[in-house]
Amino acid sequence: MWVSDSARTLAIFEARNPRHPNRCSHPGEIGYQYGEPGIPEGTLELKLTGSAGQSFGAFLAPGIRMVLVGEANDYVGKGMSGGEIVVKPVPNHRFEAHENSIVGNTCMYGATGGSLFANGRAGERFAVRNSGGLAVVEGVGDHGCEYMTGGSIAILGSTGKNFGAGMTGGQAFVLDLEERFPELYNPGLVVIERLTDEDKVAVQQLIYKHLENTESSRAREILADWPRFQGAFWKVKSHTPAAKPAESKPPASPETVISEKIVATKP
Repeated sequence: MWVSDSARTLAIFEARNPRHPNRCSHPGEIGYQYGEPGIPEGTLELKLTGSAGQSFGAFLAPGIRMVLVGEANDYVGKGMSGGEIVVKPVPNHRFEAHENSIVGNTCMYGATGGSLFANGRAGERFAVRNSGGLAVVEGVGDHGCEYMTGGSIAILGSTGKNFGAGMTGGQAFVLDLEERFPELYNPGLVVIERLTDEDKVAVQQLIYKHLENTESSRAREILADWPRFQGAFWKVKSHTPAAKPAESKPPASPETVISEKIVATKP
């Protein structure tokens, strides 16, 4: 696909699960033509409906916006360096989006930039090794934000166990209405605390952007009663333990004799 950076392009597709990875060729073509900077924001928008296969929006580059109305499988946004992904359910759905999965496992794996807004839950190992991506989802499974080194993640719902294991950078904001999160995060390298005034502004802005992109009823509910919900968020941030000083060994006694005598014996 030839892409021009001088004109905005809108393309509409039907997503089918066997077609995986969906639309991965576009970032490669942009990288080939324009290099790492990519194309200006808003240049290319892809709108899809249906059920996407593996790696939807993988390796997404700056300047591309992908909107999927339906659902996606594992590795959404894997290795993305820019752009924006929006995943939301079909109109007039008869279920609570924030209680159901809309994307699979290991989404945002190794992302270095860009953003993801998912109107529903994600699976396990969400944002593993994320180093610069931004995401808003409405719940995740086990091992969320594992080995994360940068970026910002907002989770508008419950998480699974072992959250933040090996996390050394970035930040995550978790809505904990069931008051279970202190039992679910991994305290090895992170600490949790309630939102500061500055954090409250940042999280509220993320939720507004999530609402704008997905029309999420969950986001609308939180913003409509923000004074109540803001107190239920936890901030997760890295806390590398201080290195322990090396244990000093007592000096050898002057009376200590080290023998180097070698005794030879006949065979």
